[in-house]
Amino acid sequence: MATPVIMPRQGQSVESCIISEWFVQKGDPVKEGDLLFSYETDKAAFEEEAKVSGTILEIFFKQGEDVPVLTNVCVIGESGEDYGSFIPGGASAKPAQEDKKTEMESQAAAEVDNEASMGIAAKTGNEATITGVGHRNEAATPTQAKTVEATTHAAAGELFISPRAKNLANSIGVDIRQAIPTGPNARIIERDVRNLQQQGALVTSGAKDAYDNAAQHVSGTGLGGRVTTQDMKRPMPVEPGTVEQRVPAAEYQDMKVSNIRKVIARTMQESLSQMAQLTLNASFDATDILNFRKRLKADGEKMGLSNITLNDILIYATSRILPLHKSINAHFMGETMRFFTNVNMGVAVDTDRGLMVPTLFNANLKSLNEISIEAKQLAQECQKGTINPDKLKNGTFTITNLGALGIESFTPVINPPQTAILGVNTIESRCRERNGVLEVYSSMSLSLTFDHRAVDGAPAARFLKDLREALENFTLLLAKQGLLSYDK
Repeated sequence: MATPVIMPRQGQSVESCIISEWFVQKGDPVKEGDLLFSYETDKAAFEEEAKVSGTILEIFFKQGEDVPVLTNVCVIGESGEDYGSFIPGGASAKPAQEDKKTEMESQAAAEVDNEASMGIAAKTGNEATITGVGHRNEAATPTQAKTVEATTHAAAGELFISPRAKNLANSIGVDIRQAIPTGPNARIIERDVRNLQQQGALVTSGAKDAYDNAAQHVSGTGLGGRVTTQDMKRPMPVEPGTVEQRVPAAEYQDMKVSNIRKVIARTMQESLSQMAQLTLNASFDATDILNFRKRLKADGEKMGLSNITLNDILIYATSRILPLHKSINAHFMGETMRFFTNVNMGVAVDTDRGLMVPTLFNANLKSLNEISIEAKQLAQECQKGTINPDKLKNGTFTITNLGALGIESFTPVINPPQTAILGVNTIESRCRERNGVLEVYSSMSLSLTFDHRAVDGAPAARFLKDLREALENFTLLLAKQGLLSYDK
């Protein structure tokens, strides 16, 4: 029975998704669990798997098209099965009947040409006999002349491919130079391209130009054996007794900007152009949190605790200080200010798709251990591209940590309509005088960017001062919260 594959709804706020890549083509056999296509929302990227086994009967939308959620994207069933009732409005793919009609017309035309050629050859006898490659006598027919021309070009290394096969080859990234023509007049047709696809002779669009100009065959390590740009960067093996031929590297490479990157670019530009942003920098003595972290690493597992990191500690401390500074845990709405009772902490996560900021809701009501577990889970979902878009919104404040990269100070950009964002920097060894004696201690610096339209410099500085004191006396903060028992 034919089964439609719909565009999933990834979150209540998502109305449509963009198809970023198809992993299958019409007519391909698939098994349950095989990847069908990848798609993007304005915040995340996902991959859709087949829920049933069968054959791809039809694909209704092309790569790059914006498809409403819960719309049929393709159909899986048995070959020849009717799927007309599943064709959605606005589908870009032609119905199978039209494709079949076009194919039948092409085959019929080819048969007519062949029959005509055979008939004329029978009538003219030896007068129509081909005397050599690229040569014929004056009595040869136009069809025979076309056949000879195709044979001549094929012998010279040129390729003849039907428009339909060429479009298919371009869409799936097949190397047509490896095709064995089976069509009329030594022409590459659709089934030849399909055979190459099954053999894995595939190239990604980004690597196609370099692959076409490569002096020798390159094996692929990408999805389905595709040759990728990384494969083209690998040094080519040199055969014994030959001189290595250096191919000059391309001066640049153009890559299409992802939907996620477009959203990031638009948001950052709007943030900087519409806000009056100012950054305050301050450092604190990180000795207490470093010692606390050492104790957790030594005994935390015995007590059933998560692998609590310095970032988890910073999230916890910040979530406890924010409710005391309402203008920092707020949204600036232009005509109004929205102050939040609880802290929905945005935590910046670096991924291959771009910067993502999942939200740790009600962080001020969670224990340190709960924050650690949930923060890691959100980060993993972002990196895998499986996070629900509903988890990427409604933050009231954001923390972004570049300390692991050795950054000493930076200016984080506010995520509107939030009024502030905290940047966490690296740990440094510094000297200070205590009781007339110089001593070395571990220092960590913080960078607070705030919207001066909503928050003045003094309130922002007071928040930073309170946060520094909480971090310098972190064990006392835990004692005050009554959480040293780690009962959660």
